Amino acid sequence: MKRASYILFVVVLTLFSCAKKEAQKVLDKPTKGVIVIAGDESFAPVISQEINLFEYTYPEASIIPIYASEVETMDLLLTDSVRFAITTRDYTEAEKIALRNQKMIPRSYCFAIDAVALIVNKNNPDSMLTIKQVKDILTGKITSWRDINPKSKIKDLTLTFDNKNSSTVRFALDSICKGEPMVGENIYAQGTNEKVIDYVAATPGAIGVIGASWIGNKNDSTNMSFNDRVKVVAMSRDDVATAANTYQPYQAYIALGYYPFVRRVYALDTSSRTGLARGFSNFLGGDKGQLIVLKSGMLPTTQQVRIKQVKITE
Repeated sequence: MKRASYILFVVVLTLFSCAKKEAQKVLDKPTKGVIVIAGDESFAPVISQEINLFEYTYPEASIIPIYASEVETMDLLLTDSVRFAITTRDYTEAEKIALRNQKMIPRSYCFAIDAVALIVNKNNPDSMLTIKQVKDILTGKITSWRDINPKSKIKDLTLTFDNKNSSTVRFALDSICKGEPMVGENIYAQGTNEKVIDYVAATPGAIGVIGASWIGNKNDSTNMSFNDRVKVVAMSRDDVATAANTYQPYQAYIALGYYPFVRRVYALDTSSRTGLARGFSNFLGGDKGQLIVLKSGMLPTTQQVRIKQVKITE
């Protein structure tokens, strides 16, 4: 088994190395050539759609993505393995200095705002939580569904993420725990966002923490419904969660600031010239790129967004 794993690892590294060498053979231009980029796995569906449309628009361009955790994505960028990355954080000042010392130019801008969603099993009746309750779950103060609802028929509460090095885990630590350690024997990493959904769909007491772009209903062009395999938790900023004061991660609630768990998505570019990396970066912030952001369930940042109130009748 170990031998097989080792061979697979070597094959993956070899393919990446070959792809990078092929990309370097051609002096790429903004809409022509080959480049390898890195992307936070949390945004793989959106990044794939952006690449597909970019390559369709510019047939002489080829973008090869590597999807990894946020830590691994930044490592690839900072070690000059790639010159473009998509993550949920900007460069630190120390990183900017280090890149400039390597004769690279660190550029960045926010092209989308994403929500971090909590999902529960379809059979769980408790799908409204407060920010404090979520923090208490993450820090080990709440360990059972009966701590939230004494009448709950579900006892065991498990918490699951995609990857211990992911941007979702960092968001939970920085923006929800706010300095307190995330502890508990009931916290698991599934490896990918898809596996988080699978685990929650099969586990009655599970809570999954996931990027909102993964939970949209692919058959709903209006972005007004979610994946029907799970329930999406409605969040409240108040001490008690009710139907009147809780909000799910719909785009309008993200834009209006009603939904509390949001994060910015950055395009990071370290190239020193105007090549394909710069061309793709500009595409993400343009009309076509922002339309894909909108359809993914995230909020565009470089294009004007209008919010309309509608009345839905049965």
